[in-house]
Amino acid sequence: MFKQFFQLYLDSYRGLSRPSWMLALIMLINRSGAMVIPFLGIYMTQHLHFSLKETGTVLSCFGLGAVLGSLLGGWLTDRIGNFIVQVSSLFLSVPVFCLLPQLQTPGTLAVGVFVLSVVTETFRPANSVSLVSYAKPENITRAFSLNRMAINLGFSIGPAVGGFLASISYNWLFYGNAVTAGAAGIVFFFYFRALKSRERAVKKEEVSALPEKSPWKDTPFLLFSLLCSVYAIIFFQILNTMPVFYRESHGLTEQEIGLLLAFNGMVVFLLEMILVHVAEKSMSTMRVIVYGTLLCAFSFFMLLVPGLWALYFGMFLLSVSEILAMPFMSTVTMQRATPRKQGAYMGLNAMAFSIAHIASPLLSTGMAAEAGYEALWITTGVASIALAAGFWLVMRKW
Repeated sequence: MFKQFFQLYLDSYRGLSRPSWMLALIMLINRSGAMVIPFLGIYMTQHLHFSLKETGTVLSCFGLGAVLGSLLGGWLTDRIGNFIVQVSSLFLSVPVFCLLPQLQTPGTLAVGVFVLSVVTETFRPANSVSLVSYAKPENITRAFSLNRMAINLGFSIGPAVGGFLASISYNWLFYGNAVTAGAAGIVFFFYFRALKSRERAVKKEEVSALPEKSPWKDTPFLLFSLLCSVYAIIFFQILNTMPVFYRESHGLTEQEIGLLLAFNGMVVFLLEMILVHVAEKSMSTMRVIVYGTLLCAFSFFMLLVPGLWALYFGMFLLSVSEILAMPFMSTVTMQRATPRKQGAYMGLNAMAFSIAHIASPLLSTGMAAEAGYEALWITTGVASIALAAGFWLVMRKW
């Protein structure tokens, strides 16, 4: 039994190109320094003594910048190529990270967080297009999964290290993020600068003959992106409301919160490739996304149960939800795009997730402040069930 499982695990990695592995390595380096965002809410409430509403407002500015950055990144990728966009994003984020510790009022920090998100979020659509250009068509979902696996391994390292650094000085969170972003930029530049992306098996004249399909006129895709945004609004509470909930309702320290968030990254790192590999072979894309959304509902219902074990089990369910839903959302997006509009489609999909960075902290912190965490988790769970039904209704005709 163990031998068969191990063989299946190895099979899930076969066929992925060397550039795909390098993109994952670069993402691992970059995300290993992802210390600022998970602790930004705690930093503002505990260190800068912002109110919960001020904290939600500043976090929403990250979402506003992310919306602009996603659209800008998609637009630039279709015009100047994914290489320049990715290199610029990584290197420009370094001085911004170093500047943030000096901004200690709600207004100035909101501006700084906005600029940071514009710079960092231009990276996402460019990176997605880059992934597709180096992957075989049959391996696109697994290429996205490999990249996300690297993200989550880095996310398991970053918060754990960040929790330790925060106990010494919050400034080290920002400087650590700057160092890893710069290191990722150096590795990316020297490996990919002379490497030509693999062209998809579409002749130039065939590409020219294809109709230009704007994602803004693709009604089914717009509905799908709206549902993806709602999923992200729910999921991104892991970055804003949930850490504060762990601190206020369960009395966890920064280090304990870091370990709990790191558990999410470790689960995704260990299970994503094999679960995606099995899901691709046994279920339709629609069914995988629907099941992943339902697991999200159960994960938030677990937050109503007392005890540390319930927090970890809820995080496990949320991690599996993420594994099943997010890679296939990216695959659906790329499959809908024409070759000359890949950046625009991925930019719109990234924008759907960026909007969640605005809405998630505002809605969740607002409801927590007015009605309490119990009402928030019940509402979130019920909304996730309704969302699963929405995915089924939209995608069943595709």
